[in-house]
Amino acid sequence: MMMTTRRRSEWRLVWACSRTLTLTLTLGPSRPISSGEAGGSGGGAAVKKVTRWNFAEALEGLRARVREADFVAVDLEMTGVTTAPWRDAFEFDRPDVRYLKLRDSARSFAVVQLGVCPFRFHAATSSFRAHPSGSRVHSCSASIHRILLCICKIHRILKLPSIYSIWVISGISYLSRAQEIEALRKLRPQYEDSSAAPSHTFEELGDIPIVSTADLLFTERMKNRFTEWREGILRSPSEDSSEESLKFSTVQFQTVFFKMRPAIMLNGFSSHQLKLIQLILRKHFKDLLYVRTVGEDGTWQKRVVYTDSEEDKASLLKEVQEDATRSTVSRVRSAVGFRHVIDLLASEQKLIVGHNCLLDIAHIYNKFIGPLPSSMAEFVLAVHDIFPYVVDTKHLLNSSQGIQYFMKKKSKSLSSAFSLLCPAVSSPSKNFGTSSHVKVEVESDEAGSSCFSSGAKHEAGYDAFMTGCVFAQICCHLGVNFELLSPSANLTKIDRLAPYINLLYPAWNSGTVINLSTGTEKPEPGYKRNYPPVVFSKVTLVWGFPSKLKPKDLKESICKVFGPDSVTSIFFIDSTAALIQLSKEEFVNDFLLLKDTLERKDDAISVLHPLSVLLEGGNTRAGNYDTYRDICAASASKFLFADQADAVGTTCKRKLDFGSRDSAGSSETTEVETISPDVKRLEGLKPDPKKQSSRPLSCEDILDSLYASKSLLGKRMRSA
Repeated sequence: MMMTTRRRSEWRLVWACSRTLTLTLTLGPSRPISSGEAGGSGGGAAVKKVTRWNFAEALEGLRARVREADFVAVDLEMTGVTTAPWRDAFEFDRPDVRYLKLRDSARSFAVVQLGVCPFRFHAATSSFRAHPSGSRVHSCSASIHRILLCICKIHRILKLPSIYSIWVISGISYLSRAQEIEALRKLRPQYEDSSAAPSHTFEELGDIPIVSTADLLFTERMKNRFTEWREGILRSPSEDSSEESLKFSTVQFQTVFFKMRPAIMLNGFSSHQLKLIQLILRKHFKDLLYVRTVGEDGTWQKRVVYTDSEEDKASLLKEVQEDATRSTVSRVRSAVGFRHVIDLLASEQKLIVGHNCLLDIAHIYNKFIGPLPSSMAEFVLAVHDIFPYVVDTKHLLNSSQGIQYFMKKKSKSLSSAFSLLCPAVSSPSKNFGTSSHVKVEVESDEAGSSCFSSGAKHEAGYDAFMTGCVFAQICCHLGVNFELLSPSANLTKIDRLAPYINLLYPAWNSGTVINLSTGTEKPEPGYKRNYPPVVFSKVTLVWGFPSKLKPKDLKESICKVFGPDSVTSIFFIDSTAALIQLSKEEFVNDFLLLKDTLERKDDAISVLHPLSVLLEGGNTRAGNYDTYRDICAASASKFLFADQADAVGTTCKRKLDFGSRDSAGSSETTEVETISPDVKRLEGLKPDPKKQSSRPLSCEDILDSLYASKSLLGKRMRSA
């Protein structure tokens, strides 16, 4: 069963990745089109395609353009957003829960495209010059390659273009900063310990038993060979030793020079034979040193090098280890790949522009910096250290009443905003006038470029271009006059724009904005909620109930027990799980106690009680809001929330601390002490199975149970 579930999860991941990449491929590269060719179907922009083959050249060009840019727009395309429906963003999510969902998304999905578009205003032409580029990227992680191989098989069956060849072979790999540090930590000792045989290795070699006849013959033959070679080196220069060197050189023994010293290249020996050779050198040749280095092709090269003295041997060891360190650093640096672009953006500290970009930033941090921090506060402050200036065009669209009026309450999606705010760019063939619309000129070389229309969404390079155009137009609506700014002006210091910088949406429906500069989160003015304000200490989590139940059924069941106004709102996480906000904090505790009591009963009150509808099937579980947080924090992602809770192993029947999160946690003793006498009386009515079989349930027993329930309900109603 566990294997089936795991395979199902892997299949969903592969399917999501395959679907995203298939959509990417169906867009296809096309030739650049001019404004006139775009016609009514939408304008086009030449987006430079950056692959592993032209990455070095493109990176150098990008460095100059970012350095000169007024701002840089970025966009990412991922293989997915949520691993399960219940991991979507809800209005009932507390800030820490929202971050857990954000972190899960960034951890679970890969980045397949990353678009960068520097913008620079040119006063001579009164227009912006944009340089959009898009790159397919992938991690150096082996797990990504395994997933891609599975996708490649799927596409081969469906006769689709090869994802592996397009994404991986032509794509650009990368290492995060944390992965780079870890690689250097692991590889440097490996090369340093293996480059030349240090003294401590000889003790291990001394334990090699030479018992077989083959080993004895091999050691004698090697000793003779090294003796002959060494004597040939020590001969006086007047003697002609070239013929002797040629005689000595064979396929396995090649006379070479290493670090200006005579040496033998060892080829075709087994690992056991190489150990025997090291043992021979230690016992019989003090001036011969076994050296192992990494060749240009990445394979180990084994040599025996002649040294004149102990000082010369120490000098050789130092040179070899220094070369090994440089080689290690070089190999790791070459694997950094696309992260050089992220390092460039961080070092230049330009204004970064994105659209609803917190998830993009989380992916950038997780993929190119290191593991995401444990809390939202730590995350935003860490991001602020890397990117001190970030602006979200989605937040800008909602913050300006003038822009909202101009958009006529249309969708705030990127493509919609681009079409409405930048018609001169999205449809250049039409005449919209030039008084209120910014002009954008795209500079890109013809070779290595492809054109995408305004309808070709989800291409990272073109989406970055659209994001930058929308931002430039918003600045125009805010009264930012680029023609009056000096070439060295800093956009982040402009009074009309500064209030919107570093304010991002934690989620599309959070109703709050988070400040990357301070890590604080505050309500967004004018946000219209679909539910009443949530008081999390009054929320109880219920899952595992019958899927046939609707919100009105849950409300009716609970209101019959705690009063008609006891339920403030109900939010269904999925078909068998819900968050229920009650009118009082103590109702949460009372609800869990009563539910626990009814589940342990097997009498008439359990059948006739209003909550029996909720408890039908015996799989219903409940907890407080912290239970919901703990389940969301788990790395597993089952499709149904109830299955997720079971996978986490949370029963959550007895979490009774429903006050503020700062209060001390409750215990089993606390639970027993909080049970009212009426609940204890209900517990006393639990029938003994043996007695029940000998005496049927009487009418008086039923009336006593109903009286106890009515008494408990009356006290709760009076206290309300």
